[in-house]
Amino acid sequence: MRRKNEPTAEAKSLDQRLAAAEAAQARHQSGDAHRAMAQGYRFLGEVVGGVFMGAALGWLADRFITPEPLGLVIGLLAGSGLSIFVAVRTAARTTNSAAEKAGPKPGVPADDED
Repeated sequence: MRRKNEPTAEAKSLDQRLAAAEAAQARHQSGDAHRAMAQGYRFLGEVVGGVFMGAALGWLADRFITPEPLGLVIGLLAGSGLSIFVAVRTAARTTNSAAEKAGPKPGVPADDED
């Protein structure tokens, strides 16, 4: 015989399914956070790497080709510009893929009263 406050089998099953759904949702949200953090590090690497590569190439040009500061200045400017271009392109691709995953935007109902 069942006591008054004892949960039924259906309630226990519902509790187990709810716990499983909450655990799955937590795993999914954790994966999204890791993916966003990885994209942030990639962005940082592209920007810093571009500037350093431009500076290194400019320094090499100074050592072997041009007068001292000109190559480094041009390399820094070119590296900065290229890294900004790559970062903006990567951000646009990330935004487009997130928009595709989100699906279509809800439309405004048509106003047929003309």
